[in-house]
Amino acid sequence: MTIGTLRLSFFIREARSLKDKRHFIQSFKEKARNKFNISIAEVDDQDSWQVAQFGVAVVGTDGRFVQSVLTNIVNFASQFSPMELTRHEQEIF
Repeated sequence: MTIGTLRLSFFIREARSLKDKRHFIQSFKEKARNKFNISIAEVDDQDSWQVAQFGVAVVGTDGRFVQSVLTNIVNFASQFSPMELTRHEQEIF
């Protein structure tokens, strides 16, 4: 069994309130879950209205598969408008 984790940090330029932020992050989480079949949660900066951090987990039997999914998630996140991916960190266990 191989487990991959990913921490994604975003800047949300268009968010003017926590309500705006919730709208953007819910959209991102829902689309990422549906596209990649992953576990994802907001893990930090819940009270900051222009910054969001997510934790992502992927489980598989093959390390190359898990690495591929993590890479695809980073690519997806970097193209997700109006959120700007500012940082990502990944680990594979």
